[in-house]
Amino acid sequence: MSGRFRRTYERFLDATRARSRPDGEGRPDGAPPRAGGSGKRPHNLFEAAAVYVSACAEDDQDGIDEAAGWVSPEALSFGVNELACRAVIALARERDESPQTVARALLGLPTA
Repeated sequence: MSGRFRRTYERFLDATRARSRPDGEGRPDGAPPRAGGSGKRPHNLFEAAAVYVSACAEDDQDGIDEAAGWVSPEALSFGVNELACRAVIALARERDESPQTVARALLGLPTA
């Protein structure tokens, strides 16, 4: 069962990488570039999310635009969401607080 889930997830990642090439790179059939092709590997959604969020934090519009072009908007949204979840969990563990308390504090909201 876990092997089937892993293969499905890998196909999802491959599809998001292939679909997200607005500059026209990649193969016409939508598959990611093959090894030995252009020499550049495609960016994955987590790289795009990390660059996008850090560029937003630094108010770097060029970095935001670059990262947004690496993957589809849906994939970028998924990656940013995953990054936010992991960051809140890490801060919650570091502060010995609940993730909800940390998330509300980061957003400047009163505790529930």
